[in-house]
Amino acid sequence: RNFFTKRTKELKPAVQSAPGWKLFGKVPPRENLQKDSKIIQQEYEARTGRMYKPPPSSTRRKNIEFEPLSTTALILEDRPANLPAKSVEEALRHRQEYDEMVAEAKKREIKEAHKRKKIMRERFKQEENIASAMVIWVNEILPNWEGMRATRRVRELWWQGLPPSVRGKVWSLAVGNELNITPELYEIFLSRAKERWKSFSETSSENDIEDAGASVADREASLELIKLDISRTFPSLYIFQKGGPYHDLLHSVLGAYTCYRPDVGYVQGMSFIAAVLILNLEEADAFIAFANLLNKPCQLAFFRVDHSMMLKYFAAFEVFFEENLPKLFLHFKSYSLTPDIYLIDWIFTLYSKSLPLDLACRVWDVFCRDGEEFLFRTGLGILRLYEDILLQMDFIHIAQFLTKLPEDITSEKLFSCIAAIQMQNSNKKWAQVFASLMKDNKEGDKNHSPALKS
Repeated sequence: RNFFTKRTKELKPAVQSAPGWKLFGKVPPRENLQKDSKIIQQEYEARTGRMYKPPPSSTRRKNIEFEPLSTTALILEDRPANLPAKSVEEALRHRQEYDEMVAEAKKREIKEAHKRKKIMRERFKQEENIASAMVIWVNEILPNWEGMRATRRVRELWWQGLPPSVRGKVWSLAVGNELNITPELYEIFLSRAKERWKSFSETSSENDIEDAGASVADREASLELIKLDISRTFPSLYIFQKGGPYHDLLHSVLGAYTCYRPDVGYVQGMSFIAAVLILNLEEADAFIAFANLLNKPCQLAFFRVDHSMMLKYFAAFEVFFEENLPKLFLHFKSYSLTPDIYLIDWIFTLYSKSLPLDLACRVWDVFCRDGEEFLFRTGLGILRLYEDILLQMDFIHIAQFLTKLPEDITSEKLFSCIAAIQMQNSNKKWAQVFASLMKDNKEGDKNHSPALKS
């Protein structure tokens, strides 16, 4: 208030003589701050001694729908009076350059417009396909699930991707509930987890944990890891961050599972699987699907860190790797690059961390249909998609590339590569190859047993 005093009567005459302002300091007072465009033109004509004649509209920029917003367009303008005028040749050359720039800019604009239209057409077509597929799933397939799930028509429709509105329901039916978990059982283990969290908040000393009978690998230790990992789950979505709408929900599902399966506990990577299920299912249904999914042989072997079983899966993967991509297989072998370097992260999170979320959900769709085989087939599809790039890389760059895949990967390209992968070796399918590896392992254990040696 003290800076600007009220002096209304003295301000009016001061406005006319007030100095103008520029970036550094004042400029002399201006006699007339606002001039009409006609007055400016008359002053310009009087100063230059020539009349300004605008070019006829028929010859200047006729039928040009697009003009680049660039200062290079000034090449068409006349030079100031204090500079020599353009020669005829230079003016023609500038005119030609300008026309070429406009033509190129117009081509780019047309190309971008066509690209946008193509994307919109594909999006509309995809939405129509999803809408029509949703009607089929809701009215025909889901009411007759057991009788239609294995038919060729349903399998083909399944391959194209499940409609988001029925995705959670189909996943639940496909995964099943062999463990016979009920929503009431989920509430029991959730309350147990809440009690453990409460005890952790009250006592944080290691002696109290040991008195409760908890070891480093037991559920109490892994319960604390959940809090650290939730904020790292899909960080770009923000919905699982602290204060987000799904933070507490994810925390509850993981905590309940840790108390339900203390022999497994919480392992890094579980949060991504639980998060994907939470995005497609209700809380109790997500827990039921999560527990049954992690009870599958492949997931159980990885999350319990069963090294012998994991090695069998890697060995089976390499059999089909060599069969489908022999050049890349030899390239990896030359650098001693083994599948555990890139496959563990893919399998632990079921590709939900490595691929875009919508694409990962499509992988989940077919994984629920085909089982563990499709996880390794997807891995081979990724290698096939980037085979030419990977063949030019060394060990370090391959490991870095496969650890963080490009974000522009599309479902059409990936699934076309997955479809080209043949999961047969010497007329043996995945299950047969894996079974033979397990059989060889058992026979090897017998041959090396102390009883046989004695």
